[in-house]
Amino acid sequence: MYKLSKVSPKGGIIIPKEIREKIGLEPGMRVAFVEDNGNIRLVPVPKNPVKYARGMLKRYGEGSLTKLLLEERKKDKEREEAKVARWLK
Repeated sequence: MYKLSKVSPKGGIIIPKEIREKIGLEPGMRVAFVEDNGNIRLVPVPKNPVKYARGMLKRYGEGSLTKLLLEERKKDKEREEAKVARWLK
């Protein structure tokens, strides 16, 4: 989608309605401007960034990350103990 807008004397811009609707911008929402190789990206900032990040990570697996870490450490310990047992034979 390609739309034009003018920069006001105070640096403001009007984001075209079609774009606001497409990316879900609503009055009062915060946005971040990200400079990328001479281009500017406008990124909506969620109202609760921590909650938003948790939601993004949730899709990578269900359950507690602590529980997964403890299970992985238990497997590591078992492997190390098996290695030591082989050395002692």
